[in-house]
Amino acid sequence: MVETKTIYFERPGKENTETMLKLVKEYAETKGIKDIVVASTTGETGVKASRILKDFNVVVVTHHFGFRQPGLHELLEENRKKILENGAKIFTATHALSGVERAIRKKFETVMPLELIAHTLRLFGEGTKVCVEIVIMAVDAGLIPEDREVIAIAGTGHGADTALMIKSASASRFFDLEIREVIAKPRTKEE
Repeated sequence: MVETKTIYFERPGKENTETMLKLVKEYAETKGIKDIVVASTTGETGVKASRILKDFNVVVVTHHFGFRQPGLHELLEENRKKILENGAKIFTATHALSGVERAIRKKFETVMPLELIAHTLRLFGEGTKVCVEIVIMAVDAGLIPEDREVIAIAGTGHGADTALMIKSASASRFFDLEIREVIAKPRTKEE
């Protein structure tokens, strides 16, 4: 039997970010985890994570180009520079749990398997879905090892409010991925 502490935030949102990152640092040090994957859109959360978690292998995963509108990348240049100066890596790619399937859904008004998986994970909150997704993406890019316990940090809309300890897997071995522990998450799904 393993007993661990899980923190439940009363509400999701970016106001939980600083607390979340400090919890993750303590958790990672206690468990001996070296690899931490962080979702960040504009880079604000990525800057904070890369500063607080400086002694870890931090991978900041961003939205892909064109996520909100064609040709636009939401990661702000000043944040990109700070993340890299803090020693973290930045990864930008097609999202593992949507990609072309999102275009099929929009064009043909149908749902495909990846989006079913994504919506199922969202039952635990948006951050849970994103945590799983960014771990797969970072493994696929060779930025974190496969088949190792890692920490994933994500949020609901903005900031960080969810952290999971996950046994990592690549997209081609998706069903080998395991959510092993919930470090923290919001009690509700809505901001």
